[in-house]
Amino acid sequence: MSIHARLTVAQKLLTEALKLDACEARLEARLLMQEVLGKDHAWLLAHQHDHLDAPAASLFTTLLERRLKGEPIAYILGKREFYGLKLHVTPDTLIPRPDTETLVEAALKLTPADSNCNLLDLGTGSGAIALAIAAARPRAAVTAVDASAAALEIATGNAAALKIGNVRFIRSNWFSNLPGQLFDLIVSNPPYIRSADKHLSQGDLRFEPLSALASGIDGLDDIRKIVAAAPQHLHPGGWVLLEHGYDQSAQVANIMQLEGFVDITHHPDLAGILRVTAAKWNQPRR
Repeated sequence: MSIHARLTVAQKLLTEALKLDACEARLEARLLMQEVLGKDHAWLLAHQHDHLDAPAASLFTTLLERRLKGEPIAYILGKREFYGLKLHVTPDTLIPRPDTETLVEAALKLTPADSNCNLLDLGTGSGAIALAIAAARPRAAVTAVDASAAALEIATGNAAALKIGNVRFIRSNWFSNLPGQLFDLIVSNPPYIRSADKHLSQGDLRFEPLSALASGIDGLDDIRKIVAAAPQHLHPGGWVLLEHGYDQSAQVANIMQLEGFVDITHHPDLAGILRVTAAKWNQPRR
């Protein structure tokens, strides 16, 4: 079979097995083929009538079968682009998603380009958020923490590969290993899915670390912990920005208000869903 023929068959199988639309299935089939051959899209178009040798055909079939079983393509390829950065990802880290770029944009709006401020990324995973902010604000000092040693290894490797030097990585369960440290801005994409949510057993979520996804009966346990502890680590006038679920903006705002935060605002993602809530801490530290 030619490359074109194999891609056509793969697209049909992906559409049927995973209910992808035609464009998404075509893209995924192409990405798998590019991974197998180590070639770009232009090369595939120019060589679409070529035939694969036996090892390449076998590898393409193996990768396709993994995807047909539902394994996220980001884990199969070992990479995902986020905010213009190419990141290495593994099942030890959450897959960076476009919605989370809303959190980066909101943080950058509060951080002048020439700022020397200190920022903290809680639960950094692959380092996506911390590295995106650090790359856009090279004068800022960014601290990124995660409770997972495996995730921190991935994040540290991503920083090295991208040559981003203004980020330090610390193993910490939220603020536990940051005694006395103060920041101008705290950001996080914490777990916020309800523990009984059926989506945890569907699609890509089945393969991602549960500890990075679910957080109690209402999904807000970790957000409550972060908001309660954040004032001890914020300079007066500092901000906390949290990503959350599509229907949690009002609850998150209420949690922030009860803890004494002010100037609470919401930021929509590209679909218009309120995806990030920000709040300022104006009181003396506790």
